[in-house]
Amino acid sequence: MADRQPECSLVIRAFNEEKHIGKLLEGVARQTIQDVQIILVDSGSTDATLAIASHYPVEIVQIQPDDFTFGRSLNLGCSRARGEFIVIASAHVYPVYPDWLEQLLKPFEDPQVALSYGRQRGNDSTKFSEHQHFAKVFPERSNQRQDHPLCNNANAAIRRSLWEQQPYDEALPGLEDVAWASWALSEGYHLAYSAEAEVVHVHNETPRQVFNRYRREAMALRRIQPGASFGFWDFIRLLGLNLISDSWQAARERRLLREAREILWFRTLQFWGTYQGFRHKGPVEQTIIRSLYYPNDKDRGRAPSGRTAEPIDYAHP
Repeated sequence: MADRQPECSLVIRAFNEEKHIGKLLEGVARQTIQDVQIILVDSGSTDATLAIASHYPVEIVQIQPDDFTFGRSLNLGCSRARGEFIVIASAHVYPVYPDWLEQLLKPFEDPQVALSYGRQRGNDSTKFSEHQHFAKVFPERSNQRQDHPLCNNANAAIRRSLWEQQPYDEALPGLEDVAWASWALSEGYHLAYSAEAEVVHVHNETPRQVFNRYRREAMALRRIQPGASFGFWDFIRLLGLNLISDSWQAARERRLLREAREILWFRTLQFWGTYQGFRHKGPVEQTIIRSLYYPNDKDRGRAPSGRTAEPIDYAHP
């Protein structure tokens, strides 16, 4: 029946994702949790995205490109959700393990968890500095009671009942996930980070796209945290810290000569975009700034935590 409540609802935002959407949907089909309502919010794809999605049990919802914001498209998808929990995934991620959904939903056994988000990592085409950023923001150790709002809707889940109380902010140019998490924390709930709910996040961005992404996120962060700032000294200081950190790590892996040019342009555009997005005075909101922009200060030579599940073999459908 159409109104039957599934175990969870999965909302995917997509625009021209023919290179990636099939791998995500195939990964969902191989999950230990099979009772999943899949909702694809498409904002005007002109490639084969919808044709590929049609081979899977997907409910397609359309939003006009001129009407798109990250929050508005999410709210449109969430309004169609029937599950108690709403899983949110970018169209260019795919799960590593068949218990991805199981691990992402497990923290909701605690009734005070409003949001759960999982680990992200890159693939062979991911830029070196993006790998370092993923390692910083998405560590190897889970945190079942996170007290700050940093999270990411490329791989997350929320309680539908709480979304009904507080839909996503449709006016923000990004970080609608951080804004929603800030609200949840203010209501006495907490967040959970599950390192076991792991996805590969494919980012093949041009230099301009990298600049625009960080500029947009900085503009959103300034609205969410009106007292936050990121001045020219912050640009110089954090650019230098991250260039040193990335170069050291690349040298440690004997990849410095190969990666040096990409490290330089990626980090420069990351922090120049951030600086351009802020451009105002005020005290820095240290928790989010430190989490997003400071270099990874953990031992990255550590072996990953053991998993009993075998990774999904996408080479053999």
